[in-house]
Amino acid sequence: MREGDEPHVDIRGDGVTVRLRAFKDDTFGLVQTDLDLARAVGTMARDMGLAADPAAIQSLSVIPGATDRPAIMSFWQGVLAYDRRPDSPDEDLVDRHGRLAPFWFEQMDELRADGAGTIHLVVWVPWDEAEARVAAGLAAGGRMGRHNREELFWTLADPAGNEVDVATASAPDQVP
Repeated sequence: MREGDEPHVDIRGDGVTVRLRAFKDDTFGLVQTDLDLARAVGTMARDMGLAADPAAIQSLSVIPGATDRPAIMSFWQGVLAYDRRPDSPDEDLVDRHGRLAPFWFEQMDELRADGAGTIHLVVWVPWDEAEARVAAGLAAGGRMGRHNREELFWTLADPAGNEVDVATASAPDQVP
């Protein structure tokens, strides 16, 4: 495992969470070594009598939109005490400890004319949880914006117009 690709381990009273990075120096997405590590952690947990809770797995990104991205980035960087992401310093802010949601700033040609919200979230969930999350959002009063089958995400909007992408990866070829 290369430096910077190590898992983040969060130990709390109600369980242990292991987070594997999907953004690496030279690749995007989870790779075979990530899958091998996840399976090894799962095996150790089962051996200890612990049960997995796939419904609890998710990752969140926040996407504020603006016509002047640099101006709002400086604001959010100041109030959050985040760092500019080294490989995309004009677009992304990240928690220096890797614990909180990253912010990606969307450049908009113009603000929404209807005055609706301009915050856009992305929640990453396991492939077999995505449709249940979409159904829950729709049942709670959300509306479907679009479904991108190629990139595996659904965009939903709340009644105020704020959006969330429920994003996932394709199902693995084999699930042990």
